[in-house]
Amino acid sequence: MSDAPSRSLLIIGGAEDKVGKVTILRRFARLSGGRKSRIVIIPTASSVPGEVVHVYSTVFTRLGCASVTSVNPANRAASSDQELQDAIDDATGIFFSGGNQLKLSQLIVGTPLGESILRAYERGAVIAGTSAGASIMSQFMISMGEEGVTPRQRSSQLTAGLGLLPGVIVDQHFDQRARYGRLLSLVATSPNLLGMGIDEDTAAEITDEQELTVVGSGAVFVVDARAATTDAHEARRDAPMLVSGAVVHTLPFGATFDLRSATLTEFTEKYADIAISAGRDRHNTATAAALRH
Repeated sequence: MSDAPSRSLLIIGGAEDKVGKVTILRRFARLSGGRKSRIVIIPTASSVPGEVVHVYSTVFTRLGCASVTSVNPANRAASSDQELQDAIDDATGIFFSGGNQLKLSQLIVGTPLGESILRAYERGAVIAGTSAGASIMSQFMISMGEEGVTPRQRSSQLTAGLGLLPGVIVDQHFDQRARYGRLLSLVATSPNLLGMGIDEDTAAEITDEQELTVVGSGAVFVVDARAATTDAHEARRDAPMLVSGAVVHTLPFGATFDLRSATLTEFTEKYADIAISAGRDRHNTATAAALRH
């Protein structure tokens, strides 16, 4: 049996509750070590990083985290700063804020700071991200694209991400911004990749890049186009795309899903008055249905 530490990602669709039960952020604090946790906030994607650090520092301090600091490189060269790397090396939890994910790709991916984040993940630090901070988790991230329910050829763009979650494309604000079409168009053109769309105030907790458990008030949408028929290779630019035979999974709070086999492994109803199936309640979040941002 391997002695390697378990690896955890908490990928949040944006607009998570920060003032009520704070179910998702509480889960991050707990995974990071609770009252012994050392949290580093990375607000680089945001246009107001100071405000972002203040908001999340307040929440994590209220949750009892031992220390909360921030790392925010001003440019790509600054991501070679040893002091920033040392802060990451000491962290038990790293949190990426929302904003513009292209800034994260340009300033962090492929730098010494980016490498320190990868090392932190491998040694067992929890990596979390919301909105833009969710997109950066995958090897190839959506950096821009049209919204809507109809998949269209060349309507989206992929950019290099951190690569913490290989084989998956992550989208966020999924239901709220009608991003079904752009995610489906991307997996149609790259059918070896799963598409994952995460609603607001909802998180995909992923262990060892395999087990996905849903937390929060919305759902996680997974699309598997490996056996689909598509005209992606010949459709003209902006034309509606043929995608037939893709398998879709809509996973609410209480669902556990295996990303390697792309199958549901467990579901315990969290919103009904009476649970309809027995299973693990790993998150102790029975009141999360009341959360609305």
